[in-house]
Amino acid sequence: DAYQAWLVGEALLLGLLGASLALFLAHPSLPTTYALPELRLVLQTVVMLAATLVAVLAAIRFSVEGRRSDLLLACGFSVVAASTLAFAVTPVLGGQPIHRAEGWTAIAGRLVGWALIAAAPFVSGKSDRRRRSLEDALALAALALGSLWVLARFAEATLPLLVPASSQNPPSLLTAAVGLQALLNLVALAGFGLRFRNDRADLDRWLALGATLALFASLHLVFTPLLASRYVSWSDFLGVLAYAVLLVGVWRAIRFAEYGRAVAEERARVARDIHDGLAQYLFAISTHTSMLAAGAPLANALPQLQAAATSAQQEARFAVLALSSASGTAPFDAALRRYVEFLTADGALDVDLELDPAVRLAPDEQIEVFRIVQEGLGNVRKHARARHAEVVIGERAGKRFVLISDDGEGFEGEVEPSGQGLKNIRARTATIAGDFRLRTQPGRGTALEVVLRT
Repeated sequence: DAYQAWLVGEALLLGLLGASLALFLAHPSLPTTYALPELRLVLQTVVMLAATLVAVLAAIRFSVEGRRSDLLLACGFSVVAASTLAFAVTPVLGGQPIHRAEGWTAIAGRLVGWALIAAAPFVSGKSDRRRRSLEDALALAALALGSLWVLARFAEATLPLLVPASSQNPPSLLTAAVGLQALLNLVALAGFGLRFRNDRADLDRWLALGATLALFASLHLVFTPLLASRYVSWSDFLGVLAYAVLLVGVWRAIRFAEYGRAVAEERARVARDIHDGLAQYLFAISTHTSMLAAGAPLANALPQLQAAATSAQQEARFAVLALSSASGTAPFDAALRRYVEFLTADGALDVDLELDPAVRLAPDEQIEVFRIVQEGLGNVRKHARARHAEVVIGERAGKRFVLISDDGEGFEGEVEPSGQGLKNIRARTATIAGDFRLRTQPGRGTALEVVLRT
């Protein structure tokens, strides 16, 4: 079971991170901080960039699916990224130390961001006004961050130094803030873990893993605080690793969402094809059967009945192949070869199929390439009056391509073809960010090529 496997892995990770923290606490002589100001700036920049990317990906997922939890994730990581950039990275670019107002605003911004992230697994439902909701939420988050900055500037004289000059003990307010962040990380870990148990969503597993690493990053700061802003500690490394894990999880969720959308659209398209094709042949079979029952001459009705039945059988096979390819239940190359076999079974068209085994297609590309080949060969059968066609899926000059050519009649290349089949191929090519090329001359056949994204 996926949840049990995650639970075991989570227990092992907690044990490993807990043991490493205990080791540092049991042996104070072990170094926990290093005076590397340039590396600290690099790590803070990496955290900012990773949080920005996670926020963007969460916003994209919200725009696709409209889940309110994704909206909170987008806002939370946006606040973390903005506070890190404005108050932890930019102030030290000129070699200056971080002042109290900037330092405390950065801490408060991280707390606000992680509060939103921790609340995400406990929010359900979808938003109908996705773009407006996202804009309003991001504007509100920016306003909150700006308000924290203004408050810190007014209260700067009363705020304690982040690192006292005469003591290595951090101020109690800083310890409380880091402890609160650890608590928020723990709430996020528990929330995403519970949601993964209930829904088995892959994103929740990765978010829980990232929250685990962030939790121990905070705990390291609680028990082994930094001596100065120029130092780096194990907390910084764990924080970078946490955001890297979060970035991988959200990216995987985006890919799965796009794949699911493509599968849903493909199934809807196949349903339309069944309605427009198979259903019409079945209606014809029913009509001819009724005519036979009414006493129509067998010699007239039987050939039409057989032709309709043969066409219905072929349409049903094509629909099954398209569904199996779209759902991933049949390997792409096997489904494509079976389709070509069915298409050429009557001997009206000879098709050579060449598939380079080194070419790898993403799930969304497999669906669209299958349909592009189907549309292209369908055009060849219906309109080109060709005897031979060739389909090549390979790689040339580092670019993957799909080539469909025939020895049919062709047409004037300067004239933009208006056939629905070519329009569908263009649309499918654009869906997977490819380039469409068409070469044809009257009497010399047609070749269409789709160059896939790099």
